[in-house]
Amino acid sequence: MLLYNVTVAVDAPIAEEWLAWMKGTHIPEVMATGCFVRNQITRLLDPIQPDSTDETFAIQYYCESPEMLDTYLNEYAPALQKDHATRYAEKFAAFRTILEVL
Repeated sequence: MLLYNVTVAVDAPIAEEWLAWMKGTHIPEVMATGCFVRNQITRLLDPIQPDSTDETFAIQYYCESPEMLDTYLNEYAPALQKDHATRYAEKFAAFRTILEVL
């Protein structure tokens, strides 16, 4: 099992609206690809930079095989990421990691 993790720091003034959009639109669209078996979203409680005005979240998607993850990354991720980047231009920073669930 693989874990595709997307960590996103969002400008605090839009954090709740962003979270609602993620839960109501973006995450359902990612799950509709059929590439992941489950997901969860978490909020960072201990800021990496204590003086930051951002809210940080980690969205985690569980994938059963490297092939399914490759399918997502190659066929679906570019459009979904572009939609997010267009909607929240200059109001977020994100990085992605792939982990093996042991």
